Amino acid sequence: MKIGVIDVGSNSVRLMVRAGGKTLYKAVKTTRLSEKLSLTGVLQDFAMERTANAVLELASLAQRDEVKKLFVFATAAVRSAKNGAEFVTLVMRKTSLAVDVIPGTEEAQIGLLGAVGKRAGAIIDVGGASTEISVRSDTEQIYSKSLDVGTVRLFDWCGMDEDKLSAKISEMLPAYGILPKTNRVFAIGGTATTLAAVDLALPSFDEKRVDGHSISYERLKELCRFVLPLSVEERRRIPGMDLNKLDVIGGGMLLLLRIMEYWNQEKLTVSCADNLEGYAILKGLDECII
Repeated sequence: MKIGVIDVGSNSVRLMVRAGGKTLYKAVKTTRLSEKLSLTGVLQDFAMERTANAVLELASLAQRDEVKKLFVFATAAVRSAKNGAEFVTLVMRKTSLAVDVIPGTEEAQIGLLGAVGKRAGAIIDVGGASTEISVRSDTEQIYSKSLDVGTVRLFDWCGMDEDKLSAKISEMLPAYGILPKTNRVFAIGGTATTLAAVDLALPSFDEKRVDGHSISYERLKELCRFVLPLSVEERRRIPGMDLNKLDVIGGGMLLLLRIMEYWNQEKLTVSCADNLEGYAILKGLDECII
């Protein structure tokens, strides 16, 4: 029996199809739902429309693939927008699907579940409108915090100006407080997977090579020095670059670097298993009975 989960993120909409406790495939549509959200406090009509259409398209794909149960959840953009309920209504009208708008604490929890499972470790999840850090000991989750800073928000605030990006990130990071010590940190989300693909100079995205790829702090610093000064057109020519993130990727990479500095981490490992898998695990969806 196949189940599907759709994640309505701040930058993209993603579908995961899963059966027997294993992920069969994922599909993604970049819609940038949180465009201008940081400046206005509301989701823009055009962003809501294109995102709801993407949910419809992915739901149709799942239906054609004989997915029996389909679930939709939304994260920072929808929960923080003054008109988030309007978007939920729009999706329901277009697709007849209810959207589960999850709190930041749960977003951090499902990212940790997806990447780390029940082992000790931590995740950094850089999204479009928020960034979550969660840490688990051998027995339980011991830290979780979501901040309203992400790639699209940083672009709205600072554009591609490295000095402004650095200042804004430095201003916000202390809100994480004292982070627990751990030497097993996973990075999840589009910034992390793009970073791995660029580091590997992949001609096309290859999940098998990206998943589990480790990046040292020094290597990330080198990549930031290389990417941040480049224009959008110059970034387009970088092997492995996600063409949907050309303008926002610099801020995301710098945010990851600054978190590693703040946390005194020497390396991180990229995980393609993330909050989609975590949502299915947390909600017990793999055990759904038709």
